[in-house]
Amino acid sequence: MQRIVIDPVTRIEGHLKVEAVVEAGVVKEAWTTGTLFRGIEMILQGRHPLDAPRITQRICGVCPTAHATASSLCLDDAFGIAEDIPDNGCIGRNLILGANFIQSHVLHFYHLALLDYLDLTAVADYEGQDPDLLSIRQFIERGELGPFLPRLEGDYRLSKEENRVLAAHYVKALTIRRLAHEMSSIFGGKMPHSMGIVPGGVTAGPTVSKMTGFLWKLNDIRQFISGCYLPDVMTVARRYGEHLEQGRGPGRYLSYGAFDGASLGGPPTGRQRFVPAGRLAEDGSLAEVDPGAIAESVAHSWYAEGTDGPPAEETTVPEPGKEGGYSWIKSPRYDGAPYEVGPLARMLVAYAGGQEEARAAVDGALSELGVGMDRLKSTLGRHIARALECRLVAEAMAEWVLAFQPGEPHCAEFYIPEEAVGAGMTGAPRGALGHWVKIEGGRIARYQAVVPTTWNAGPRDAADEPGPMEQAITGITVRDAEQPFEVLRVVRSFDPCLACSVHLVTVRGRSLGRFRVL
Repeated sequence: MQRIVIDPVTRIEGHLKVEAVVEAGVVKEAWTTGTLFRGIEMILQGRHPLDAPRITQRICGVCPTAHATASSLCLDDAFGIAEDIPDNGCIGRNLILGANFIQSHVLHFYHLALLDYLDLTAVADYEGQDPDLLSIRQFIERGELGPFLPRLEGDYRLSKEENRVLAAHYVKALTIRRLAHEMSSIFGGKMPHSMGIVPGGVTAGPTVSKMTGFLWKLNDIRQFISGCYLPDVMTVARRYGEHLEQGRGPGRYLSYGAFDGASLGGPPTGRQRFVPAGRLAEDGSLAEVDPGAIAESVAHSWYAEGTDGPPAEETTVPEPGKEGGYSWIKSPRYDGAPYEVGPLARMLVAYAGGQEEARAAVDGALSELGVGMDRLKSTLGRHIARALECRLVAEAMAEWVLAFQPGEPHCAEFYIPEEAVGAGMTGAPRGALGHWVKIEGGRIARYQAVVPTTWNAGPRDAADEPGPMEQAITGITVRDAEQPFEVLRVVRSFDPCLACSVHLVTVRGRSLGRFRVL
C-alpha cells in the first residue's frame, strides 16, 4: 500500500492538496484539501449592498464575471426587481458572462490541462515555418522551460505530428483568450473585474459599433472552437481511451442553468435560461432544483461546528486545526447528498431535458468516438462536455448580440431596502454558483457564496461520504505511483478553482509543485 501526496496541485487556480492511498495499482481512498483561507464573506459584512458585485468579483481572477452575475441576481431578488430587468439588460449580462465562459474553457483545456497529455519535446527539433511552433522551439532553446518543466514522465501518446498541432494551438489559444477578454470589455468596461454587470441589468446600452466589434471578435473565436478546440479534445480522447472509463464521481449532477432569457417562468431564478437548470439523480431521473434543499457541512472543514446549514442562515467562523478537519473548503450537499457540478453536469441536464442543441452535440461527439453515453461521465468526458458547451454558447452569442435594441432601456430602476433577503443562482464556467444576502439597516448583515469547486472539491461530510472529486479519484488505476498521471488528470478535469472554493482575497503565484510517495 502506498500513499501519494500531491501538494500543491499545479496548473489550477489556487492551492489544492490531494492525497490518495493506492493498493495493487488502484486508488482505495482519496482526500482533497483546500490549504488557504481568506474570508470574503466576512469582509462584506457591514458594507453597502452595491459593493457586493464589485468585491465578490475579487474572489477569482479567472471567473469574476460569474460572481458579478450571481451577486447582481442576488440583489435583484433582494430589491424586488428580478422580473423587471429589461431585455437589453439580460442580453448585456449574457454577452459579458458568455465571453468569460469562452475564455475560461479555452484556458482550462490548453493552458491548465493539456500539458498532462502533450509532449512538447516534439517541437524541439521543428524546422518548419509555423510561427507558433517556432516561438515554442525558441523558448525551449533559451532553457527557460517553466511552465513546461518540471513534469511527469512516461505517458505521452500523441504522435509527433499531433503533438506539434496541439502545441501550435496552445500558443494560438492565448490570442483567443485575449479576444474573449476584449469582448467582455466592450460591454463590461474592463476585464477582469467587469464594471458592466449591476443590479437591474448593465451599466451601458448597445450601439451599432459595439455590436459590430463584438461580433467580429466572436467570429474569429467561433472558428477556433470548431476548427481547433473541439478536434483537439477529440484527438486526446482517442489516444487516452481509458480516461473515458475512469473518474466518474458520485453519479449525481446539478445545474442552476445560465444565461437568462426575456421570458419568465424558469427555475430557480424566475426566468427561462439558455442553459437549463435541473438535477440528475443516480438513476438518471431529472428533477427541478429546490434552493431550500441546499446546505453546507463543516464536519471535516476548518470551521466552527454549528456554523453550517442552509447558505442563507450559516456563518463563516474559521477554526484552524479543528479535530477531524482537513480542508478550508466546506461540503455543499443537496438533500444531504454530494452532487457534481460543471459543464458535464450542465450538458447532461440539458440532454436529459431534451434540449435539441445539447442532444445533437453530445450524440455527434460520442458517435465520432464510437462510445456510449456512460463514457461521457468520466475524466475526458468532462473535457468533451466543456468543449461542446463552449461551442454552443459561442454560437448562441452570435444571435444574442443581434437581438440588442439600441436606444432601449438596459437597466431597471430600483431603491435599496432597509431590510431584505435575496438569493442569486447562475452557472459559472466551472459549475453551479449561488450567492445569498441578508440586508439590515441598509447594510449587508450576512453574505454567503457557494461556488462550483466547493461542490466538487469539498471534503467528507458529517456522514463521512466523500465529495465528488474524492469519489472520482477513488477506484482509478494508477500504473506508476511515482508518476501519478491518472490522479492529476482526474483532478484537473474538474478545472478546480481554489480561489473560489475558499473565497480567497488574493491570488498567489502558482508554484511548479511537487508530490511524494510515502
